[in-house]
Amino acid sequence: MKKYEIMFIVKPDLEEANITAVANSMKDLLNEKDAKIIEEKAMGQRELAYEIQKYKTGYYFLFVIEAKDNEATKEFDRVALINENILRHLIIKVEER
Repeated sequence: MKKYEIMFIVKPDLEEANITAVANSMKDLLNEKDAKIIEEKAMGQRELAYEIQKYKTGYYFLFVIEAKDNEATKEFDRVALINENILRHLIIKVEER
């Protein structure tokens, strides 16, 4: 099993229910692709290091997942690029020691 960390930032001007819905839809997407979510962390609203699409803050989410292959991360990447409510995302493969 390969381990990945996925962090993404959701637009701050959405209602709280919509922010949660975006995070849940991304979590469901990972589950559909047989990825096991080990850790899930909603980090709340934080200030961005620089403006992204004229936003100075965003809601941060972190998922730590395990997957057999990179199919789940590829699909997450594809959907995150399409989803207009996600400002940025980052997928990192965690090396086992």
